Amino acid sequence: MRTSTTTLAPRPAFGARLPTTKTVLALSAQLALVAALLWFALPQALGGRAGWVMVSGTSMLPHLHTGDLVLVERRSSYHLGEVIAYRVPKGQVGAGHVVIHRIVGGNPRTGWKMQGDNRTAPDLWHPTNRDVIGAKTLRIPDAWLVLRFLHAPLFLGLLAACAVFFWVAFGEDGEADADPEAEGSA
Repeated sequence: MRTSTTTLAPRPAFGARLPTTKTVLALSAQLALVAALLWFALPQALGGRAGWVMVSGTSMLPHLHTGDLVLVERRSSYHLGEVIAYRVPKGQVGAGHVVIHRIVGGNPRTGWKMQGDNRTAPDLWHPTNRDVIGAKTLRIPDAWLVLRFLHAPLFLGLLAACAVFFWVAFGEDGEADADPEAEGSA
């Protein structure tokens, strides 16, 4: 009976291995995605130019519906016909509430004349550019359905459990790089 013994070559230290092209491309794509999200969707509270507004009510029908999520971006200027979100100016009834309506007149210095698409009369408020959160850039229809699930603790727990499962089941354990030629043969 013959037995054969093979000697395994020593593995290089962790730092000695260069990343593969696939790894570099994947990392570059992830960094580009994060940069794009930061550029377009970083909230104004964190120094970005984006604001998120959840539509509530019927004043902007048929263009915006209750439950739609609207991405608005701060701009240097706004024009007639543009849909903007603004905070009701201080000292007026409803001060601080966010309204999303269309510009139908006015100017940035004295205040914009605003009106909902489904309204016959203009708003009582005349926001200036200081009060404007931003102009409509993107509408996500019925986003309240997704947000409702993301606020449910049971759903978040299941989502975390699935993430841990896939991380454990399919994560790299460091042993997959063994040299196939160094395996023993009978």
